[in-house]
Amino acid sequence: MRLERVAAALERVEDAVLVLLMGALVALAGAQIVLRNLFDSGLLWADPAVRVLVLWVALLGAMAAARQGRHITVDLVARVLPPRLAAPVRALTDLFAAAVCGLLAWHAARLVAMEWEAGTVAVGGVPTWVAQLIVPAGFAVIGLRYLALAPARFRGPAEGPAPG
Repeated sequence: MRLERVAAALERVEDAVLVLLMGALVALAGAQIVLRNLFDSGLLWADPAVRVLVLWVALLGAMAAARQGRHITVDLVARVLPPRLAAPVRALTDLFAAAVCGLLAWHAARLVAMEWEAGTVAVGGVPTWVAQLIVPAGFAVIGLRYLALAPARFRGPAEGPAPG
């Protein structure tokens, strides 16, 4: 029961950060449009900041989708099989997705380490490696969520979230 409360609190934090960053993205992009079109001006740091925000919003959104079992899936085979056979196929698909996400997280972490060593700056004095931390973290979380989802899907269609 305590673990479920912790998980629910983490989900709320994840959702709040996603909403906050999405709001900042829309506000910053909108401000740039207004400044450029009405005042022939703009914020020098806004375009790189928008790119970083897009990266963070995309991966946080993917994490939320995976949390709810609503990430994009290709389940053609599972749809034509009887439920008794479709469940293990969906579980194997989840395990494959977890493995791919794990591989992506590993290589993204290597990229972040290289950026740390290079010492480049993304925007406003923020190191590039900090801006890119969401990539290995996001893929690791998505992979873990698929790994956790697989046993429930293996047990059958009544268990776990509906396929996305």
